[in-house]
Amino acid sequence: MARRPQSKDLVLMFDRPQEPIFMPKGDDGNIAFDIPTELLGNRINTDMGIVDRLGASQADEHISVGSIAIPDLSIPQLLSRDQNFSLFIPLHRRAAARLIEIFMGMRNIEDLISMCAACRERVNPYLFNYALSVAILHRPDTRNLQIPPLFESFPDKFVDGAIFGKARQETEIFQSGSRQPLEIPMDYTASDLDIEHRLAYFREDLGINLHHWHWHLVYPFSGPRNLVDKNRRGELFYYMHQQIMARYNFERLCNKLGRVIRFLNWRDPIPEGYFPKLDSLVASRVWPPRHANALLSDVNREVDQLRVDIQDCERWRDRMFEAIHLGSIVLPDGKRQNLTEEGGIDILGNIMEASILSPNQNLYGDLHNLIHVLIGLCHDPDCSFPETFSTIGDPATAMRDPIFYRLHAFVDDVFQEHKATLPPYETNRLNYNGITVRGVDVVSQGVPRNEFKTFWKKDDVDLSRGIDFTPRGNVFARFTHLQHTEFTYRIQVENNTNSDKIGTVRIFLAPKFDERGVNMVFRDQRLLFIELDKFTTTLKPKTNTIERKSTDSSVTIPFERTFRDLQSNRPSGGHSRRLLMPTFVMISNYDDDKINQSTEGACADAASYCGIRDKLYPDKRSMGYPFDRVPRSGVNTLQDFLTPNMLFRIVTVNFMLKCLYSKI
Repeated sequence: MARRPQSKDLVLMFDRPQEPIFMPKGDDGNIAFDIPTELLGNRINTDMGIVDRLGASQADEHISVGSIAIPDLSIPQLLSRDQNFSLFIPLHRRAAARLIEIFMGMRNIEDLISMCAACRERVNPYLFNYALSVAILHRPDTRNLQIPPLFESFPDKFVDGAIFGKARQETEIFQSGSRQPLEIPMDYTASDLDIEHRLAYFREDLGINLHHWHWHLVYPFSGPRNLVDKNRRGELFYYMHQQIMARYNFERLCNKLGRVIRFLNWRDPIPEGYFPKLDSLVASRVWPPRHANALLSDVNREVDQLRVDIQDCERWRDRMFEAIHLGSIVLPDGKRQNLTEEGGIDILGNIMEASILSPNQNLYGDLHNLIHVLIGLCHDPDCSFPETFSTIGDPATAMRDPIFYRLHAFVDDVFQEHKATLPPYETNRLNYNGITVRGVDVVSQGVPRNEFKTFWKKDDVDLSRGIDFTPRGNVFARFTHLQHTEFTYRIQVENNTNSDKIGTVRIFLAPKFDERGVNMVFRDQRLLFIELDKFTTTLKPKTNTIERKSTDSSVTIPFERTFRDLQSNRPSGGHSRRLLMPTFVMISNYDDDKINQSTEGACADAASYCGIRDKLYPDKRSMGYPFDRVPRSGVNTLQDFLTPNMLFRIVTVNFMLKCLYSKI
């Protein structure tokens, strides 16, 4: 006998996205949805025996799906089912916003499951996955539901396209439990003749690409305003991408490459080519490459209802710079809004992205999104060859392409132009009277103090939920990534007052040398500080020793949770932990940092980059403090910048040429 739907059944909607909704779901294929005929497609209605032939009647557990009136889906259906989906294309955003609105408007879980069953058969699978993920993350009755990462539904966005033929063969020939993991080579997208390929391990990393995708789920571009309008959303757009850029530049310096060159002139050739070697299983096509020295062109594509000129982007850029230097933006009614010290960066972030929160999109445009589009369609700007966009056009794949970092070096430069107009932090805004940091050490088991080791590690991830129309059971892909040994910070702090003090401990990392091997000047170095952790602690009078494990970081989530079992965990917005390295410590006055709100029961995973759900951002200071502004007069080095509540420790990072293996 069929049972009533429950919220946990929503995760089955992500399972094998191109198989019909009535086909068995779950790891063992033992759960089936009983769907009213009016919710199924017309072709299936003419042959109801097809449901039994495809195995639904043999399922052990049946879920009764109720009938529901199907709303107007004309906007979501502007995308065909075999088309790639991009959040950067305005038409696609409109389609996503409408579908999110439909899902958010369902009265209860039963109605939501009925609506999902109807829409899953009628709209683009990529679009459906995105809209349902956003709805689950934001509906009160699904807020604690554990949704799968995109990798499980669409592994084709993350791994070598050659793997899927082998995976199908493995599932057809061998029973589950006896199948061999399929090795993904580290160097499948380029050779060492391409100097940018030195950073492929970072750009093509599964964890960081999932982080970028998930951030855009938590902070959707468009949709109901209460979903989009979140505390300091524009500033988070700035800070999350600024930190990615700092991390990438750090990695470039480690590989004897210079820092990223900003993509400033959009009429010059792009010297970096990129051949992703990815297949789109939904579109049944390969992702288009970009040849070296490609040129951008004005885009005019009727199929996407898209027309954008390079000149449009140049105008929007110039207007943003004008607003920064005038210290205010123009509102639609002609009045001006000041870019204040506290809120200006948030306004500029919303304008740059641009989300529906942009205060005057007619004037300031859609700069960041449409430059992604211009680059992503440079191979076919007028649809002469009906080709889709390249990887730069999808948040789930954009970070694989070297041009992503050149584009975001430009984006960050605009934000830094605003930051340069703000007054520097004088010592009275940095110091914490009575508090002195006496020592900082990084301790890792089996290595000398203040030494840090990284190494290659192999992990297995399950492809089975994303490969449609194949026998059930696990089939694993094995990939190689950079990992580090776990470590503990030990911080010695002196409280020279006669009472307990609460402090915010801020831990950052920055490179010591530039491309030439010369000590970095602080004006450059401050842009490369990576936030590793932020937490509060109580300081007793006299001497205190603070210990903090790297696994407790406020900017990361465990790697195993990034690639969790479908029913066992909830994804978060942070980087995978293996991107961490130790060293700068500051303790600021919590009275100046705190936000008066209760965070009891709130999920604060990766709060530095993703905030806390349904709460204010948990730090009153500017994101990136104390490195988000140009230094005060007389500061040329990091040592000059220090106040007594700060300390900097040089940590040696050693890469070990070995590879460990663990099965997730």
